[in-house]
Amino acid sequence: MALRSSRKSSSSASNRRPQNAPAPRPRSSARPQSSRTPGSGMPRSVQGGRTVESGSVRYRSRSVGDIERASRAERVRASYHRHFVKLGIVLGAIAVLLACAAVLYFSSVFSIDEVKVEGVEHLTQSDLQALVSVPEGETLLRVDTKAIEDSLLRDAWVKSVSCNRIFPHTLQIVVTERTVAAVVEVPTSDAKSTQPWAISSDGMWLMAIPDQDTQLGQSLNQRIYDDAQNALHITDVPYGTSAETGTKCTDENVNNALAIVSGMTTDLANQVKTVSATDAESTKLTLESGVEIAFGPAQSIREKERVCLQILNDNPGKVAYINVRVVDRPTWRSL
Repeated sequence: MALRSSRKSSSSASNRRPQNAPAPRPRSSARPQSSRTPGSGMPRSVQGGRTVESGSVRYRSRSVGDIERASRAERVRASYHRHFVKLGIVLGAIAVLLACAAVLYFSSVFSIDEVKVEGVEHLTQSDLQALVSVPEGETLLRVDTKAIEDSLLRDAWVKSVSCNRIFPHTLQIVVTERTVAAVVEVPTSDAKSTQPWAISSDGMWLMAIPDQDTQLGQSLNQRIYDDAQNALHITDVPYGTSAETGTKCTDENVNNALAIVSGMTTDLANQVKTVSATDAESTKLTLESGVEIAFGPAQSIREKERVCLQILNDNPGKVAYINVRVVDRPTWRSL
C-alpha cells in the first residue's frame, strides 16, 4: 500500500510545474500563427511571406501602369457612349426628314400651276407644247426635269436648256437658241433649183426655209423669216451637198464660207451680202456695194479684212474687184 501511494504521489508531482517555470511552446509545424492587422482588428495568417486577410477578402498592390490603363479604358467607354448617343440622334433626325420628304413627295402641296418658258424666239407655241409635256397634277418634286431638257434639245434651234423649280408652284424653263448665221442655197436633187437652208454659226443645219406664202410657211415663227432676210447667203454650193435638220454640215466648201463669215470682226463683215462657196480656194465675197473679193481659204481672216478695208478707203468708189487669197500680195481692179 505504501508503494502505490508513493508512485502516485511522484506522478502527480511530476505533472505539476513550478509557478515560475515558462509555458511550453506549441509546435510551429502544426498550424500557422494568427495575428491581427494593425489598426484593423481583422485576423490574418502569414504564409510564405504573403499576407492573406481572413474572410475571403484579399488585397494586392496596383502599379501606376494598371491605373492608367484602367483610366484610358474608362475614357474610351465614355467616348463610345457619347458617339452612340450622337449617332442615334442623327439617325432619328434623318428618319424624321425622310418621312416628311415622302409625305411631301406624294402630296400635291407643290403642284405645278405655271410653266414659264424663257429665251424662245424661233419656236412657236405649238412647237413648245409638242416638246414640253407636264402631266396634269404633276408637282415640282415629282416632275422629271431631265426628260424635259432632253426633249427640247432634240430640236435643232435649241442650243442649251435648263429647268428650274420655283417653289411653291412654278416650273421655269430657260432656253438658249441658236441663231441664223447664214442661209445656204442647197441644190435640189434634180439640180434644177436650190432650197434655202438656215445654218447656225456652229454648223448646225437648222431647217429648210419654205416659201412664206405656203401653208407650212404660215405656221412658222415670223422671226425665222426676219433672220433669213437679214442674213448673208452662201451661194454656188456644189451639187451633192446634203442638208438635214439637226445635223452638222460636213461640206468643206460651206464650212469654209461659214468660218470666214463667223471669223470676220471688222466693218467689212457688215458689208458682205453673199459668199460663193464653189470651193475653198475660190471662195468669193460680194459686198452690198457690188465689190467682189476673192477671199480664198478661211486663213489670216483679220489680215485679209484689214487689207480689203485699206484698199476700199484709199480708193473710194473706184474698186470693183479685190484679190487677197495671198494676203501679202493683194491685187485690185477698178471699175
